[in-house]
Amino acid sequence: MERVRGAGAVLAVLVVLGAPPAAGEELSGVFQEMLKFECHFINGTERVRNVLRKIYNREQYVHFDSDVGVFVGDTPYGEKFAKKWNSDQEWLEYARSLVDTCCPQNYKLYTPFSVERRVPPSVSISLVPSSSQPGPGRLLCSGMDFYPAPVQVRWFQDGQELPEHVVATDVVPNGDWTYQVLVLLEIPPQRGVTYSCQVEHVSLEHPLSRHWEMPPDTVRSKILVGVRGFVLGLVFLALGLGFYLREKVKRGPQRGGVVPPALPQPLGPPAPPVSLLSPPFLSPQSS
Repeated sequence: MERVRGAGAVLAVLVVLGAPPAAGEELSGVFQEMLKFECHFINGTERVRNVLRKIYNREQYVHFDSDVGVFVGDTPYGEKFAKKWNSDQEWLEYARSLVDTCCPQNYKLYTPFSVERRVPPSVSISLVPSSSQPGPGRLLCSGMDFYPAPVQVRWFQDGQELPEHVVATDVVPNGDWTYQVLVLLEIPPQRGVTYSCQVEHVSLEHPLSRHWEMPPDTVRSKILVGVRGFVLGLVFLALGLGFYLREKVKRGPQRGGVVPPALPQPLGPPAPPVSLLSPPFLSPQSS
């Protein structure tokens, strides 16, 4: 498990004037006294280190390190406090016991949120204008709203990593226990080239990649569409003309549009003799 550092701080702001300021008057001075309490964990609670820091006006003047076991003065003023507190055995033993009493309890309390918490980043690529360098702009990879802070962002061009010409900001806290980072590719993008931003984070099983290509030129694309339409029209015209000529050849030549005479129809069977159609009569001789 990664090294974890927990800190508790007590902050006191004292205004030393001798009397409360009247309405509308400015303060003559602000003096800040701060006690900072830190717990450092390695491999869970296998090894724990406790550090106490006394800070006055942003200057540390005395501290206690559990690995050392005594108070150490950081300024001449702090050395006086260190000598006094080290001579107080009850206070010294209390400071030494915090590494075994306070730190493990705080670790169990804050671990689910601060150590085990995983928030994957959202990654996007945008083309930003560049005022100092010519060209269409520069590509910016944004990694947003991830936790914990350690992250790695890399740029690729057609599958080849670009370790140079890359500028990254520090990992910046958002104030809601998430972080963000911006990584700029300083070389101008080229048409026909694929750029990829790859982000590696402990919350991701596999690296997360986003791809970007230069959009086609609008004028050029319109010309290409027009040329393709013209060629397609020629193809259809040639097919139609060929079909017309083939049908004309099949019909053969015609003169002035005169309709050819109709072919003679075949005759039916000859009519039977009249005698065969008349009813039989008796002969005069028979009467």
